[in-house]
Amino acid sequence: MEPPVFDAATEFDRQLDRLVELGYPALADLTEDAFRGLVAPLRAAAITGAAGLPAPTEGRVPFLLVITRDLATVEQRLALTTLAGKRKPGFLDRHYGEDDLPKFDPIKELEVPAGPAYLLFDVDRGEETLNLAPASAMEVITGQDRLPLTIDEGIAFVTLYPAALAKNKCFSLVGSRCGDKRVPAIWISQGAPKLGWCWYGNPHTWLGSASARPQRVGLE
Repeated sequence: MEPPVFDAATEFDRQLDRLVELGYPALADLTEDAFRGLVAPLRAAAITGAAGLPAPTEGRVPFLLVITRDLATVEQRLALTTLAGKRKPGFLDRHYGEDDLPKFDPIKELEVPAGPAYLLFDVDRGEETLNLAPASAMEVITGQDRLPLTIDEGIAFVTLYPAALAKNKCFSLVGSRCGDKRVPAIWISQGAPKLGWCWYGNPHTWLGSASARPQRVGLE
């Protein structure tokens, strides 16, 4: 049987439609047309950048349309995530202190584009790094010429592909750090996605470290 044909243009449109359906324009205080117009320039880059990549699976997808905290807060976007086929909204772990989240910035190696939206390519939830501490997972990831995901990118992954977050297949977001040993992670709690944190040196059997190609394409 021939593998399914992957059409990047159709997939970009699906992702954008999903964000509109969830209410992202209102979060950003934009009309639907303005929101669509804002990210539309990324469509051509998605088609070019996804060339040759396979169709999405539960664990790996060709690209993500990432919306950043320039448009909406982490908490706002997290509340619009769900598990596949479920309705309970995602939530923030209580162990994050007040004003903690803004301190988690992308690590310098990522070169995340400035602005409200960008594209991330060849995204994997990191099953091969299950039960590896993030410190060890980073060695695996960088050894494959890949880089870890940030909080914004992890939220985009679960938003656009809810099935990516599954029992015993959750993932750390080592690309966002705040200067200490904490590493953000998204896992399942109370039947919903939860953004929490774990320690850089501690492994968990149910937690891998998500990664992607180094390439990130912004609006500029």
